[in-house]
Amino acid sequence: MIYNNLIYFLVVIFLFSTQSAPEKPNFSPGMTLLFFLGLILGYWALSKKVCSGAVKEGVNRYFSQEKKLSLLAVAVFAIMTFVLDIKYYLHPLSLQGKFPVLENLAGLVVFFCLLSIMWMNQKSMYEKVFGRHYVAGKYIFSNITANIPIVLPWLILSLLFDSLQLLPLPGVNTFLASTWGDLFLFLVFICVLVVFFPVLVKRVWGCTPIPDGPLREQVEGFLRQQNLHLDILYWPLFEGQALTAGIMGIVPPFRYLMITPALAKVLTPWELESVLAHEIGHVRKKHLLLYIGLFLGASLLINSLFEPLHYILLGSELLYTVCEWLNLSPANTLLSLITSMILVFLVVYFRYVFGFFIRNFERQADTFVFQAQQTAAPLIASFEKIASLSGNNRDEKNWHHFGIGERIDFLLRCEQDKKLIGRHDRKVGFSLLAYACCMVLLIGGLHSIDTDQLRKGNELRFYEELYGYNMRKDPGNSRLAIEMADLYMGRQLEKKAIAAYERALILQPTNPHVNNNLAYLLLTAENRELRDAARALTLARSAALIDKSGFVLDTLATAFWANGLVEEAVFTERKAMQVDGHNRNYYKTKLDLFLHKKWEEVETFP
Repeated sequence: MIYNNLIYFLVVIFLFSTQSAPEKPNFSPGMTLLFFLGLILGYWALSKKVCSGAVKEGVNRYFSQEKKLSLLAVAVFAIMTFVLDIKYYLHPLSLQGKFPVLENLAGLVVFFCLLSIMWMNQKSMYEKVFGRHYVAGKYIFSNITANIPIVLPWLILSLLFDSLQLLPLPGVNTFLASTWGDLFLFLVFICVLVVFFPVLVKRVWGCTPIPDGPLREQVEGFLRQQNLHLDILYWPLFEGQALTAGIMGIVPPFRYLMITPALAKVLTPWELESVLAHEIGHVRKKHLLLYIGLFLGASLLINSLFEPLHYILLGSELLYTVCEWLNLSPANTLLSLITSMILVFLVVYFRYVFGFFIRNFERQADTFVFQAQQTAAPLIASFEKIASLSGNNRDEKNWHHFGIGERIDFLLRCEQDKKLIGRHDRKVGFSLLAYACCMVLLIGGLHSIDTDQLRKGNELRFYEELYGYNMRKDPGNSRLAIEMADLYMGRQLEKKAIAAYERALILQPTNPHVNNNLAYLLLTAENRELRDAARALTLARSAALIDKSGFVLDTLATAFWANGLVEEAVFTERKAMQVDGHNRNYYKTKLDLFLHKKWEEVETFP
């Protein structure tokens, strides 16, 4: 359950946190509320039908229902995010983008509300399976607290990052925004996580110390034999009726051995020690540290992949084909494609790469029983008992564990040939080495991509498509026309820039920025056929009537000079020099040009 929920929450967090709040929602607030309530009611009705349709009650049936309805909740949340634009309505919580963690936390609350609907409808079945009666509110709260540890690390990291960004320290903010800053923050977060997170989880899950008695004496004695000192806790997972154990934490003072009461009850002392040996195997093989490394690898790879993927998609026909077919904004489509691709990568990575290592780490921990007890017989007996009491799921396997039958078969083979243990350890070691080499090559290769070249080659078309789409939606939006004209001017696409400024001038005929820039282009265009001194003078005068800035006066002076009015040009350029003393050398160069050359003789302008 925990591993599945980890993927669900990873997907939800990624979907919501990478989606930008749109300037305008797809629907009016009233329609959005109507569709939102419709989705909620539809999910409630479907989950109620699924839960009430159970013919055979049992643990496996319960978890199967929970898996299906959790996946459906993720799908409903995705619709709310991308179609109903719930981030638009939650965005004010971010304090105008200064503290995004509050906005993202609100999105997580929405997902928890969906899961609460599922848990409410599952309550009666849970009571039958686990033999415990709950009022609805307490049952939902218990499920929320069970899942809080999954999202708590992300919340802590987001809170830390956003808090640091608020500090009035530009150097710190620049560092944190860099790749090294991300890595540093992640490492600080990991340090905090490994020290304090187990303490938080212990409280959230309601774990309590196992009282003095035969069970505690047995466990403490076995731990002493293995030279390990841990706090021993009861783990009340699913009313304590789940048959499992685990070690949580890396730093010894904050590391706990957790045992569910049901497991302690059904296993013999010898069998219980074999399960503890398995958990100690995880500690001895440093699996918890390796899990952190695998998470770090995914984080670094996504960070390295994002920018190249962004610019590659800008030049991809796929982006513009999707936009044309569905009449979507290129900006939203680009974000959706990037999000979808990285989401697929995340699911594949955790399902197959992370899953491969989890399965083999579990097998590696199984073999530690030979070191602790010299035989796998008690662990095999424990597995058989757990399989029988859990609904005879001996052959059932999943993405993060080999089936119990497979684990037993491997242990039996190891009993016959102990060399298999060393082979498996070498397999895990070589796999980790191959993983590290692949990650270095992939991340290094991605960082070697010339993203500046990709941007220059592909960005312009994207902005042209975006401008065209936005102008079709809002033909009277002069800001869009001006932004596109400025872009063309910056790229020295003179003909396109002049045409764009002409369109902007129709929408805002008195805008000094438009008048000034268009005048400057008509005066200095490298393509002499585009030059028009007379019209440039008219435009420059219009701009200077409203804006007396140095650069505007410089354009007017150039226009006077181009029209043969040298005295007026010199007078105006000196006035520009007085207004903008920081660029005195530039204005002196222009004065020298006015006095010693004619406009028609100049090929390029300073």
